[in-house]
Amino acid sequence: MSIVLAGVRKAFGEKVVLDGLDLEILDGETMAVIGASGSGKSVMLKTIVRLIVPEAGQVTVDGLEVGGLTQEQMYELRRHVGYVFQFAALFDSMTVFDNVAMGLRRTRTMSEAQINDRVLESLRLVEMNGYEDRLPSQISGGQRKRVGLARAIATRPKYLLYDEPTSGLDPVTTAVIDELIQRMARELNVTSIVVTHDMRSAYRIADRIAMLWAGRIRVVGTPDEIRASSDPVVKGFIEGRPDLVQEAA
Repeated sequence: MSIVLAGVRKAFGEKVVLDGLDLEILDGETMAVIGASGSGKSVMLKTIVRLIVPEAGQVTVDGLEVGGLTQEQMYELRRHVGYVFQFAALFDSMTVFDNVAMGLRRTRTMSEAQINDRVLESLRLVEMNGYEDRLPSQISGGQRKRVGLARAIATRPKYLLYDEPTSGLDPVTTAVIDELIQRMARELNVTSIVVTHDMRSAYRIADRIAMLWAGRIRVVGTPDEIRASSDPVVKGFIEGRPDLVQEAA
């Protein structure tokens, strides 16, 4: 199965953010979604798990139309989707261990011993083993991002949604996070959508790249196809040339 967005429209007041967006993410692929700040990338992600409800269009995950699910069915779907928030969204008063364990405890399907093993395994996968007793304030920004990823993979989801996972990080830490994203795809066989404005990251991690522009997907292609695009909006964005974008607009 895959994730399919068809004709998705979302406005906030008079501002239309998504305007008939169509996109299909294939099983097992890593799709990077690029676009200018405020173009609706994060809004698009949130429609997939119904944190935001669009006014029109359909979002389908595993063949299920998200808008038609009951609350109980939605909870079940969310168990299969890991969400990595832009700023990790860790609870400051909870240890690293408890932050990662939180989603597992909510499902009430595992014993504490099983949860302990799963949390430690998840922290090992993101190379944060040994940090389980620390508070978020005691680790760096890049380490908090890793803990956020550990929490997302702890439930062993089929899908991982990343919202600007390298935002605010230095180039070395960004490369580490990129490698972890690739590692999760390989070792856990998850389908991933990575919202980013960092083209170096997009080229490194993505099987395909989609550009969101004016509320719709402007282009979808492999990293090589995006690099070679003659579309002035695409070229202007990836080369940092606002003059091309303004001419096309």
